[in-house]
Amino acid sequence: MAQDTHTFRAVGYPLRLHAGVNALSQLEGEVKRQKAKRAFVICGKTVGNKTNLLDRIQSELGPLYAGAYDGMDKDSSWPAVEASVAAARAVDADLLIALGGGSVIVGTRVVAILLGEDGDPFELMTQYPDGKPAYSPRLMAPKPPIINIATTPTTAMNRAGSGLKNEDLDHRMEYYDPKTRPVALFWDADALLTAPAALIRSTSSTMLSSTLRALGAESGPLVEADLQHAFALQRRSLPRIMSEPDNAALRIELCSAAFLINRAADDDQGRRRSRDVTGGNAYALSTALHIRYSHVGQGESTSSVIPTVTRLVPPEDLNTASRIATALDVWKDGMDAKAAAEATGEALDELYDGVGMPTRLSQLDIPKDELPQLANDTLKNFNANPGDRPDDYIENMQALLEAAW
Repeated sequence: MAQDTHTFRAVGYPLRLHAGVNALSQLEGEVKRQKAKRAFVICGKTVGNKTNLLDRIQSELGPLYAGAYDGMDKDSSWPAVEASVAAARAVDADLLIALGGGSVIVGTRVVAILLGEDGDPFELMTQYPDGKPAYSPRLMAPKPPIINIATTPTTAMNRAGSGLKNEDLDHRMEYYDPKTRPVALFWDADALLTAPAALIRSTSSTMLSSTLRALGAESGPLVEADLQHAFALQRRSLPRIMSEPDNAALRIELCSAAFLINRAADDDQGRRRSRDVTGGNAYALSTALHIRYSHVGQGESTSSVIPTVTRLVPPEDLNTASRIATALDVWKDGMDAKAAAEATGEALDELYDGVGMPTRLSQLDIPKDELPQLANDTLKNFNANPGDRPDDYIENMQALLEAAW
């Protein structure tokens, strides 16, 4: 008899992917495919000033190149996005090229939103009404097409949600618009090799954690296949990144893993909208960490909390705990959910420590007396807790932070 999990849907989004040596040679064709005349590049200062990537893009595009803004920063700050919007408008850009990692790609999505929408940016973003679930306004206006040239493996590369850092607010500025998915995606070998190996390790560490949590959910065969292969690619490539910093193939494999993770999420019948409690707590905590402290990367913030959260917030369902422990080869017959979670936490400690990532908050050079503020920072995070936010939520978050110290 067919199982319920074998009743599923699959969703595909139009996208052209170019990977490998000199993949950027296909950039002009992709811009012309969109009938664009003024392609505008958004990147960070390091990529803009310490690599030859902007020169390569300008050479490939010729008169289709309209200029660049190189001030996008870590965690896509609101001031940097404002400046990007102004710069893109000044040259009448009709296509955006995000050149960089997750922060640049996320920030470029919001630039596209603000170029297309007429409303107040603070009204267009996700709203958190007191005592009610959060909601994201529908953004209906057309948006300029986006091409993403990734310099790091990141699941941001072809998603539709965005979060900006704004120090004047008590939460991120969050936006969701499916029309900001890229029309083309590039994994150029030399572009990927411009990123330090430690940055690749960091972004890939975040992905590994999210893939592991996703493997715990009951899913259909397509989702299961994508997640299992994504996890296999990560376990194969991540441990070699620091010892083989010039191996572009490893970076392309990790980009492939990110792509498979996103495809699985799109095909998962809406399940991605509700994280499991372990993953939701870890995501909320890690996001608060890397947003508040500029020297803490997303991968480091994740690896420093996920082993502890895994141990202290085990899945209620034994099958979930079993699938996760099995993925890490630590499942043993007769385990209950708590024992499986404990074994999983130990395996994560060993895995992250083995690649040189922190596994405790005390390794991040942050003040311990700010843990209460960090706990408060987790309250408004749509991806972690879009619905009801219980009265003891902050108290529970602080307890997890103290345990992870």
